[in-house]
Amino acid sequence: MNQDAIKAWLDAVDRFSGNPSSLHRMGSRAEKALEDARHSMADLLACSPLDIVWTSGATESNNTIWHHLGKTLAPDAEVWISSIEHPCSVDSARYWLGKRVRWIPVARDGVIEWEWLKSRMGKRSPQLVCVMAANNETGCLQPWQAIRDLCADHGVPFFCDAAQWLGRLPADGLGSCDWVSGCAHKFGGPNGVGFLKCPSSGRLHALLKGGPQEAHRRAGTENVPGVLSMVSALLAREALLKPAAIKGKQAIQHTFETMLLEEMPGVRVLGSCVQRLWNTSTVVMPAMDCRIRWVVKLDKLGFAVSTGSACASGNEKPSHVLEAMALDPSEASRVLRFSSGWETPQDAWKELRLAVQKVPALVTGPFNA
Repeated sequence: MNQDAIKAWLDAVDRFSGNPSSLHRMGSRAEKALEDARHSMADLLACSPLDIVWTSGATESNNTIWHHLGKTLAPDAEVWISSIEHPCSVDSARYWLGKRVRWIPVARDGVIEWEWLKSRMGKRSPQLVCVMAANNETGCLQPWQAIRDLCADHGVPFFCDAAQWLGRLPADGLGSCDWVSGCAHKFGGPNGVGFLKCPSSGRLHALLKGGPQEAHRRAGTENVPGVLSMVSALLAREALLKPAAIKGKQAIQHTFETMLLEEMPGVRVLGSCVQRLWNTSTVVMPAMDCRIRWVVKLDKLGFAVSTGSACASGNEKPSHVLEAMALDPSEASRVLRFSSGWETPQDAWKELRLAVQKVPALVTGPFNA
């Protein structure tokens, strides 16, 4: 958590301990703080405060949307979903909508096939289009603004998962999407809190039942400290999102990737030819025995990185994102994702590059974790 989020959380725990649904003064104060935060979030997204529902995170938000659609769409209705959405959308959509899901293809560069979408829209318009703002594995930016406008022209609701985008690029324009989801921990807020932006008119079929909270759209006592901390964190991040600051972060990413490519033959950066988040570099590492577990070795050197697929003997299966980008299992088993935050110093990227170079030399025989 960043300092703004920590301060807001501690302040809220001290001042707003009441249940926002209670009628006593403690409850009324907590409700007022919650509604002030709702207005602040709405201002950031440029939407109505009535559109905002507090949740436990983007996973719950996304599940709520697909649950709602599963309850309201006709049996022959069709929804179009990009084939690189987060698993909480992919799995939930499959569960609630089954064969009504049609997958939007993705190019090898990690961006959805815009021409595919544009050429088919209108011939058989779907009941909803779902494309995330930025991919969680590759950092590749999706043309969500153009998709939003295309959907509006055809009267099709648009759902944009903005979990990876928020706090790294400006929130401007997201409020004009029909549905938006996000979570606090991606931009320096606490774990376990998020939001759903949804149409304020009409009924939302609540995923969680058993209470009138959030205008009957999400049952359960709201996490007031978490919400206030989340909004404070996002406000702090938005203040940093000046063009010069973003370009500076992009330059650090470019330097890291260029030096990695020069010093380690066989490395390939996924999505290198398209726009990506400045904090994410996803690369295919040089071909080596699968027993070289980059994650474990780099962890011992002080760096926590992610892998694109499980690396288990005889059972290598790429993630659905890497499969959609047409990576073969051998490539996918060598994918690493390096990511950073606003507070990550430039020197840390240089130290990471040097650590990556050390890993092959650390493996002198059969790997023992």
